[in-house]
Amino acid sequence: MTDGIEGIDPSAPPSGTGCADCDALGGWWFHLRRCAQCGHIGCCDSSPGQHATAHWKSAGHPLVQSFEPGEEWFWSYATDALYESGPALTPPVAHPEDQSAPGPADRVPQDWTRQLHR
Repeated sequence: MTDGIEGIDPSAPPSGTGCADCDALGGWWFHLRRCAQCGHIGCCDSSPGQHATAHWKSAGHPLVQSFEPGEEWFWSYATDALYESGPALTPPVAHPEDQSAPGPADRVPQDWTRQLHR
């Protein structure tokens, strides 16, 4: 994967440090994904809200990058393809290392593992 790919805007900053939709609704997430086109941060498909996929379906932005510390991979919803790396996106490239996963810590239910999508 290289710069100039349709669906990637390396200059778009992330929308925040957590799932924008979970934050708006008072929900929680398991892991985070960053839209490579507009920077929207959404939760992964294992999360109750599955907001990264919902963003792709509503906005049509097909590529996400992991927003987890130490992960650089991209995923294409349109082709179900995994890319080990890609162009550098505007920092930050992950949520803060001291931010819990799942998170945010004060909203994660005790039985969170039973609420994950598998």
